Amino acid sequence: MLTIGIVMGGYSGESVVSLKSGEYIYSLIDQNKYKNVFNIHILNDGWNVVIDDIKYPINKEDFSFILNDKKINFDVLVNTIHGTPGEDGILQAYWELLNIPYTGCYFYNSALTFNKKDTLAVLSKYGVAMAKSFYLNKGDEINSHDIITNIGLPCFVKPNQSGSSLGVSKVKAIEELPKAIEDAFKEDHSILIESFLDGKEVSVGVMKYKGKIVVVGTTEIKTDNDFFDYEAKYLGASEEITPANLTSVEEKNIRDAAKHIYKCLNMNGFSRLDFIIMNNTPYFLEINTNPGCSPASIFPQQVRYAGYNFSELLDNEISQAIENSKK
Repeated sequence: MLTIGIVMGGYSGESVVSLKSGEYIYSLIDQNKYKNVFNIHILNDGWNVVIDDIKYPINKEDFSFILNDKKINFDVLVNTIHGTPGEDGILQAYWELLNIPYTGCYFYNSALTFNKKDTLAVLSKYGVAMAKSFYLNKGDEINSHDIITNIGLPCFVKPNQSGSSLGVSKVKAIEELPKAIEDAFKEDHSILIESFLDGKEVSVGVMKYKGKIVVVGTTEIKTDNDFFDYEAKYLGASEEITPANLTSVEEKNIRDAAKHIYKCLNMNGFSRLDFIIMNNTPYFLEINTNPGCSPASIFPQQVRYAGYNFSELLDNEISQAIENSKK
C-alpha cells in the first residue's frame, strides 16, 4: 500500500494559497486506494507532517517522519507548493537525490519555467509570439527614458521569479517607472519590463494524461483592476469565464500554442499557461507548473467543466510520478 505525502506551503507570499490547494487535493485524493495519505507543510518555521493540528517533524536526511514510534517513508509526493522551494526545482532536485517520486515536472524544467526571462529566451527559438521585454538586475543603472523608448507605454514591471502577480505593476507614465521597479525588486533580484498587449487575457490548463498532452480548458479573465493582480486572482476582483468566449479560430490557435509550449518545455503534470490574444494570435505571458488547485482556482474550474474526475486525475499523476522515477 502506497504512502502518499501532499506537500504544501512554501517560503513565498503564495504559501497561504498553496495551503488551500493542498487541503483541496487532500479532500479529493482517493483515500480508499491510498489509505496512508499525509499533509506535509513546508514553511519558514519548519517542515512538518500535520495530523489533527499536531506537528510531526520531517527528518531532512531522508524526508521521513516518526508516527507512534514508527518511521514513515513516502512512496510518492504530490507537490502543491506555489513559488519557492517547490515550484523552482529546489525540492524536486532534493527528492531526486533521495529517489522519492514526485508529481509535476522535473527539477530542471521547474527551475527553467520559474525564471521568466530564461523561459522566454528558450521559447523565442520555437516561434512563440510574446511581448517585447527588457531585463534588469538589482544594481543595474536604470535609464527610464531608454526603457520606455524600447518598450513603450503602458508597460508591465514584474519580478523575474515570482507568482500570484506579487510585485507586478502596470506603468502608464514614465514617472511611475522607478516606483514600479522598486516594488518588483522587493520580490526578486532580477525583473522584467514588458510591453503592454491589448487583447483578451486567457488562461489555458494543460496536463499530461495517460501519456498524452491534453488541453483541459480555457478561461477568459476579466477584471476592473488594471490587470489580473493578486486582488483579482484571490480576493474576487475578477470575472473568470470558463470556457473562454473565443472564436473558433482563437480557440484553435490558443490550444495549439499551449500544447506546443508544453511540449517544447518538456513539461509533466498540471500546468496553467497565460496568454493575451490579439488579432487571433495568442501571445505567451508565462507558465505556472504548480497552478492553484483550491476550489476557486482556474485549473479546477476547467477540470470540472471538461468533465474530468479530479480524483482520477490525481491517480494518474501519482502513477506517472512512479513511472517517471524509473526513467
